[in-house]
Amino acid sequence: MIAERIDYDGLMQANLTRVFGERDAGRRIEAIGELYAEGAVLHEPQASATGHAAISEAVTELLASLPPVFAFTAIGPAVGHHGVGRLRWAAGPPGGPVAVTGTDVARFEGGRIQTLHVLLDPAGA
Repeated sequence: MIAERIDYDGLMQANLTRVFGERDAGRRIEAIGELYAEGAVLHEPQASATGHAAISEAVTELLASLPPVFAFTAIGPAVGHHGVGRLRWAAGPPGGPVAVTGTDVARFEGGRIQTLHVLLDPAGA
């Protein structure tokens, strides 16, 4: 069986900036349509969202809870194999102190995100 070629770094970096870093809902839903499979599921620590519209709404709620200057930044490249990728990230004001760090773990099908698990690091980790 030949493994599907997936650009883990390109797709997961795009998800971080074009979905989680995008405050314009129209541009965000367009990016979700390009990056996520139909029926994709986003799993956050407190909730899950299924489908493009629900994922966009979950990100809207997340961004509304953060200061407008907060940005998500990758910590190194994403890596993956056999359809599963991981990207470490940090969030906080640009040039300021890091407020939170975490890891996104995605399962890909057909070159798109099928599931995304957002794992938050404990405070001070």
